Amino acid sequence: MTQAPAASKAARRRHDREIVALAVPAFGALVAEPLFVMADSAIVGHLGTAQLAGLAVASSLLMTAVSVFVFLAYATTAAVARRVGAGDLQSAIRQGMDGIWLALLLGAAVIAIVLPTAPAVVELFGASHTAAPYAITYLRISSLGIPAMLVVLAATGVLRGLQDTKTPLYVAVGGFVANGALNAGLVYGAGLGIAGSAWGTVIAQVAMAAVYLFVVVRGARRHGASLRPDPAGIRACARAGAPLLVRTLSLRAILMIATAVAARLGDAEIAAHQIILSLWSLLAFALDAIAIAGQAIIGRYLGADDAQGARDACRRMVQWGIAVGVVLGLLVIVSRPLFIPLFTNDQVVQNAAMPALLMIALSQPICGIVFVLDGVLMGAGDGPYLARAMLVTLAVFTPVALLVPVFGGELTALWGAMTLMMTVRMLTLWLRSRSGRWIITGATR
Repeated sequence: MTQAPAASKAARRRHDREIVALAVPAFGALVAEPLFVMADSAIVGHLGTAQLAGLAVASSLLMTAVSVFVFLAYATTAAVARRVGAGDLQSAIRQGMDGIWLALLLGAAVIAIVLPTAPAVVELFGASHTAAPYAITYLRISSLGIPAMLVVLAATGVLRGLQDTKTPLYVAVGGFVANGALNAGLVYGAGLGIAGSAWGTVIAQVAMAAVYLFVVVRGARRHGASLRPDPAGIRACARAGAPLLVRTLSLRAILMIATAVAARLGDAEIAAHQIILSLWSLLAFALDAIAIAGQAIIGRYLGADDAQGARDACRRMVQWGIAVGVVLGLLVIVSRPLFIPLFTNDQVVQNAAMPALLMIALSQPICGIVFVLDGVLMGAGDGPYLARAMLVTLAVFTPVALLVPVFGGELTALWGAMTLMMTVRMLTLWLRSRSGRWIITGATR
């Protein structure tokens, strides 16, 4: 009678060790992008409200341009982890190299689109006449760093699949420090204003990509994996990532709709929205650290034909997601009076942001479940379901968000719509995880 509980406790401890070993370093790497934005927001925010409002629009567009290709990390993590579980390291790294080549091609295409269309896109998203010039400047300069960021995504996926989240942590810390120092020096020391912030971020991003390429190339040579572009492999990576691209486009559409609605509420509201979105992104990436561990662990278990291990790991990670969500929510409530003044001295902006932050705090346990289950299903390669579920979520969120200004709602109402969006995601992901249909074992799905 005592052996079963003892075995269960031992299994939980084993899963806890795996989750912590992967999730803690992954957190540092994951927060690099929102910390870049937060650092930019803190530095640019003291230039003025118009500059911060311009940054809000531009950074939302840039994060969309990069994040729609997050499948370069997520799909690569799952595919590499499966092959690691099956014991084929050479094939695992070759899969990652195909992803890196795809990242370079996609990055070049994005630059070609963003540079000429920047003014029209900024106008489309409702930036005021005072904020628009700053948004265009930041958007055009920062777009030059997109290929580097896509390489970072793909290379990070390779390392995560190899169960290595420490190297991305070291690169992220170095990148964040360099970004902050460069931004401060170029914005205030060189007097470049918002353009200096953009150039500082681009330089930091290129340096991060160079480090990742060095690490992955060294691993490829060690295991005899080819570095040459393989057209068939690149096409296979693109096809495997297509469902996750649909899923991510839907999510980014939700965030862009939210930004567009906030922009139409006024400069103070969009500036407050930028501050809140920066924090929300940071919290989301903190929760996603557990999801990243889930991608690597679930992929490895399924690649090793261990379906029960995958189920047990999923259950334990959901428990972690809820607990971390509760802690993060409490931290937001306590730190609200201290957090907002870091970004702006404008009392109108502070008043708009304060109640909306409370909405974020209350939703964190829901977010914890969402991000963990998202990671589990990605690790299982269940992209088609994730795409369908996010399209349903987009269909629910869009009319609710667009009605906020129609009925005179303020920023808090908009973030109430964001909480509804996360609740819908939680329900769709929970139903899938309960069904067990995501559990398909083997080196490939």
